[in-house]
Amino acid sequence: MPTIAIVGAGPGMGLAIARTFGSRGFDVALIARNRDKLDALVGRLDAEGITAAGFCADVLDHEALTQALKDAATRFDRIDVLEYSPAGSLESASLTTPSQAAPSDVQWAMDILLYGAMVATQAVLPSMRAAGAGTLLYTNGAGSADPNPMLGNLNAAQAALRNWALGLHKELTGTGIQAAHIAIGAWIGTDGPPGVPTAPAEDVAPLYWDLHTRRDEAERAFTA
Repeated sequence: MPTIAIVGAGPGMGLAIARTFGSRGFDVALIARNRDKLDALVGRLDAEGITAAGFCADVLDHEALTQALKDAATRFDRIDVLEYSPAGSLESASLTTPSQAAPSDVQWAMDILLYGAMVATQAVLPSMRAAGAGTLLYTNGAGSADPNPMLGNLNAAQAALRNWALGLHKELTGTGIQAAHIAIGAWIGTDGPPGVPTAPAEDVAPLYWDLHTRRDEAERAFTA
């Protein structure tokens, strides 16, 4: 069975992506910081007939993240698709405008978004290269391309992730490996801030399957 590894798995986008791929014959490796939450997600997927397993790691701990992906590859024989979306790590973030942002204000977002994505990719890419096949999907916010001044430090790191992912897509062209960036311009769920457009995760998840199967696009944007 093919396997998708979801880094930053949670009950919103992570679960929806797991269901999208799991319902199409994929096994699912869930990677997140909290063991109890992982166990709950695995239980929900198991109840739906989807084979899943959880692996604990924080994207800020590069050694643990690498090991979790290695453990997932051992458990399921290989990882065919990597999806990276550590949005939960941003919930307690301190946000600044561009003019007020110091390097330290951007560093935490770079650590979570760009550097974590690099580490996760390096953990799975060698086996994908050897197989001549694989998919790498990176979830991001719409501010990566259309910045919001109130999110100046976060948008800077999001733009860095987008630039790197698009460059990776070009680098891997012709290798059988698809790399793509997904920019979401909506609050996932129904508890967003006033005035912010919302969307259910189930409406966004099909984009990931399209990028995995069509393999000719470097980027998709979702707007509510």
